[in-house]
Amino acid sequence: MKTGAVLSGAVLGSAASAEPIQASPPAQVLLGRLERWAPFPSRAVPPRPVEVWLPPGYDGRRPHAVLYMHDGQMLFDPRSTWNGQAWKVDQVAAPLIATGQLRDFIVVGIWNRPEFRHAEFFPQAYDHALQDSPTAQRYRAERIKHPVMSDAYLRFIVEELMPAVDARYATAPGRESTFLMGSSMGGMISVYGLCEYPQVFGAAAALSTHWIGSFERNREIPAAALAYLRRKLPPPGQLRLYMDRGTVDLDAQYDTAQAQVDALMAELGHRAPQLQSRVFEGQGHNEQAWSARLAQPLSFLLGASA
Repeated sequence: MKTGAVLSGAVLGSAASAEPIQASPPAQVLLGRLERWAPFPSRAVPPRPVEVWLPPGYDGRRPHAVLYMHDGQMLFDPRSTWNGQAWKVDQVAAPLIATGQLRDFIVVGIWNRPEFRHAEFFPQAYDHALQDSPTAQRYRAERIKHPVMSDAYLRFIVEELMPAVDARYATAPGRESTFLMGSSMGGMISVYGLCEYPQVFGAAAALSTHWIGSFERNREIPAAALAYLRRKLPPPGQLRLYMDRGTVDLDAQYDTAQAQVDALMAELGHRAPQLQSRVFEGQGHNEQAWSARLAQPLSFLLGASA
C-alpha cells in the first residue's frame, strides 16, 4: 500500500455550509463486495459517501489498479438509484477480470452532491473563459447555481481521497494504474482531471461527454472546451483517452461538439490506440446505455494489452 499524504484544500463558501447528504441504504452487488465511507470528510468540497468495489478474490495482498468513477450512487444497484437504473459495474467487470481480459482493479465510486453536481463537474477553466456571455449567465443561473468548484473537486480526489484509498487498500502505484471515468458531466470532469493532473491519472474514459454544458446546443461552451484542450492536452504519446456518444436523446445533441473535439485531437497528432472516439447508434443518455457498453472503456483503460 502507498502511504497517505497530508490533506489540503480550501473550504469554499457555499460548500462549507452545505447540509449533510442523506445517504440511502448501501447498494448491494452480486459479484465482489462493496465497502462504504459515509460520509467521507473533506476540507475542499462538501462531504459525501464514497463506495469502494472490491472484485471477487480481493485479499489485500496483490496490488490493484484504481478506477475513480463519478456519480457513485448510480454505479452498482438499480434498486438504490433515483431512476431505477445503474451501470452494474460489478456484473460487467468481474467476469472480465476472472477471464484475464482485464487486469486486477478496484472501483472508487464518488457520490455526487446533487445540488452541487454542475458546480463540481463544470471545468473551472471553461467557466473563466466564458466570462459574462449571455450563455454563461443563463447556464450559471439555471444549472450551476453556485460558485464553480471543479478545481476543488479534483483537489479532493487527488489530495484527500486518493491517500485514504491507498492507505486502506492494496493499490498499485503510479499514473499507469490510476484512472478516471464518468458520463455526461462526469465525462467532462474526467477529461478535465486528466488534463489538470497528467502526473496522477494515466488515462480517462468519458462516456456521452456533455460538451454543450447546457441542455441545448450552443457555440460558447464547446468553444471554451476546445480552447482549453488546445492549451492543456498532454502531448501525443502521453495521452490515453476514451470518448463515446450515443445518437438519441440528449446524446443526439453532442454530434457537432464531439466531432470538433475529434478534429482537434487529430490536428494535435493524437491517434489510436491511445485515443478512441466511438459512436453507438441507437443508444441514449442513461445508465442502461452506459452499462451496455461499459466493457469497451474498461478494456481501453484496463485491458491486458492496454
